[in-house]
Amino acid sequence: MKYAILLSGGMDSVALTYMYKKKLSVAFTVDYGQKSSEKELEVSKKICEKLNIPHEILHIDCSSLGSGEMCNDKISPVSPVPEWWPYRNQLLITLTSMKAISYDIDSLIFGAVKTDNSYIDGTKKFFNIINKLLSIQEGNINVITPAINLTTAELIKKSKIPESLLFWAHSCHISNEPCGVCNGCVKYSEVIEEINKT
Repeated sequence: MKYAILLSGGMDSVALTYMYKKKLSVAFTVDYGQKSSEKELEVSKKICEKLNIPHEILHIDCSSLGSGEMCNDKISPVSPVPEWWPYRNQLLITLTSMKAISYDIDSLIFGAVKTDNSYIDGTKKFFNIINKLLSIQEGNINVITPAINLTTAELIKKSKIPESLLFWAHSCHISNEPCGVCNGCVKYSEVIEEINKT
């Protein structure tokens, strides 16, 4: 079984990368036109270098297709949260799987957690459907979400990732430097506070 991970540089994917470091054949990071791409690529590269994991960066500018905070555009009327980008998880899984075939990857790990269910493409139902879709096509890639039943704090504890690596994670949705006010920055602060309590 050959595993790859979609590594965004955020807390969830960084923790999963650490947890699966011995099984990973490659980590993929996608620059799809998001405002924080520069920092996400920097963090992902550092994590892969530290863990000795091959790292592949995909540059595909989809900024003209986005909406909301992540592409500095107006928020769509159907957006469930300010950072929502239409069909983003579907896009990232599709683009990454297209490249994963050249690595003979069997399973693509995606860093979805329990609290991602505020939008449809973060739910178990979505991942079950897209996994079926990919697995019936040439390549037979499976999408797996090992943390779908965990909160981010629970995932971090389970992964046993050292703080020195975790603190590299970049969660800001709107900037290459933490803005401190977007949902990603707020989540980061809340998770750090929660894990420091225990």
